[in-house]
Amino acid sequence: MTLDQTLRQRLDARCRHNLYREVKTLDSVPGPLARVNGRELLAFCSNDYLGLATRPEVIRAQQTGAELGTGATASHLVNGHLQIHQQLQHKLAEVTGREAALVFSSGYMANLGTLCALLGRADNIISDKFNHASLIDGARLCGAYSLRFPHNDLEGLHRQLQRAAGRGGNTLVAVDGVYSMDGDLAPMAEIAGLCRAYGAWLMVDEAHGFGVMGSEQWPLAGSCAAVGLGQSEVQAIMGTLGKAAGNAGAFVAGSRTLIDYLVQFARPYIYTTGMPPAVAAGCVAAIDLMRSEPQLARRLEENIAYFRRRAAQQQLPLTDAPGAIQPLPIGCAETVMTVSAALERRGFMVGAIRPPTVPAGTARLRITLSACHSHCQIDALLDALSAVLRENHAVCR
Repeated sequence: MTLDQTLRQRLDARCRHNLYREVKTLDSVPGPLARVNGRELLAFCSNDYLGLATRPEVIRAQQTGAELGTGATASHLVNGHLQIHQQLQHKLAEVTGREAALVFSSGYMANLGTLCALLGRADNIISDKFNHASLIDGARLCGAYSLRFPHNDLEGLHRQLQRAAGRGGNTLVAVDGVYSMDGDLAPMAEIAGLCRAYGAWLMVDEAHGFGVMGSEQWPLAGSCAAVGLGQSEVQAIMGTLGKAAGNAGAFVAGSRTLIDYLVQFARPYIYTTGMPPAVAAGCVAAIDLMRSEPQLARRLEENIAYFRRRAAQQQLPLTDAPGAIQPLPIGCAETVMTVSAALERRGFMVGAIRPPTVPAGTARLRITLSACHSHCQIDALLDALSAVLRENHAVCR
């Protein structure tokens, strides 16, 4: 059988099981409104939680940054590290309460590079079963002895820490701070306590926490800061710059020693062309806006509370997710696609999430909220959602 024949069989199988993914092409970056094929849709599927991707100040900063050159032209260690990168790293360390930070081309590369740099065959990695794909792949590729525990199960984590201790070597626990498909939070304080008891290192993916939650002292730092955990309790945090910051790229923050080490050993950093200077400049502007306009995060919190209150009034069975990601469990992949398509016909763009992104039988609508959504827009979505579920006799799980 030829390569194309083999691949066609696999693609056809995905289609038969309602798991085939299609790429939507948008006319421009979506705010609350997106244009798809010339048609305006109200979007509830963007990770631009604070609306910074379309802020004029951020756009102007990118335009000015492009005057430094359209690309970094080389890896950071050759000649691709500019003053704007250094400025960005300094700001990231500052807002996360860490000694230093290092920028990567993407969150995927940041997680992969960090895990593979820190761990080897003599070591252990312990992961939550619902971790992001980048942490899962990093655990596979680093060569360490890999252990997993059921989602947010502290007893399960305890058992795996005991197993790792019996095996010897260094142990790293990797978790998401905010889980991207369920929207729930890791019990960070308890996880950090167990790691401390066993002398394990802790790495947290703050992709969906950075910029939208934190503490009074570190309001942008993410879920770890929100429960009072600093650098000594959480040795490495990864944050993305394409979600709340509205740009692209990612970073790892921690001790000065950790960052110096990653510069020497993190292969995705060493062997990748540096972040375009325009993107770095846009990220700097976005962080400045996050700091000077805390009302953006407060507005997002208000929208989340309003959405959950109105959804409860309409008896929509949401999960307990406390943040901007609000899953509506459907269960059946075919049904969730039918509901999503019906919503789009009514003028709403909502993500339909199916296996293998989530476990079989747990397909869901992934509704994401922004500080830029109005209460009227949220009401319109909920009214349409209730009507579509009734019309299609869809049963939420």
